[in-house]
Amino acid sequence: MGKKNDFDDEEMTVELELEDGTNVNCAIITILTVDSKDYIVLLPLNEDGENEDGEVWFYGYIENPDDPNEEPVLDYISDDEEYEKVADAFDEYLDSCEFDELIDEEE
Repeated sequence: MGKKNDFDDEEMTVELELEDGTNVNCAIITILTVDSKDYIVLLPLNEDGENEDGEVWFYGYIENPDDPNEEPVLDYISDDEEYEKVADAFDEYLDSCEFDELIDEEE
């Protein structure tokens, strides 16, 4: 049996360190702008590079405009109202594209 490579060269991933110290690899789905702030939408992946439950994570996304090479900062969204706005914007984003193409790579 040949080993199938699921990874598309264009798929961007980021490694997040959670509060308990574990690292989770996430696929970057998109970056949304809501109320002139940027947010990143991440799809957490397991060790096999797959998402088990379809859950996505939203974080504030801050780039340093003076240094494009600097790592962007991901900011936890603690405000429920702000989180809802980002979730709504993501729903609109999904409506505007075929989300199945992003996550459905299984044969």
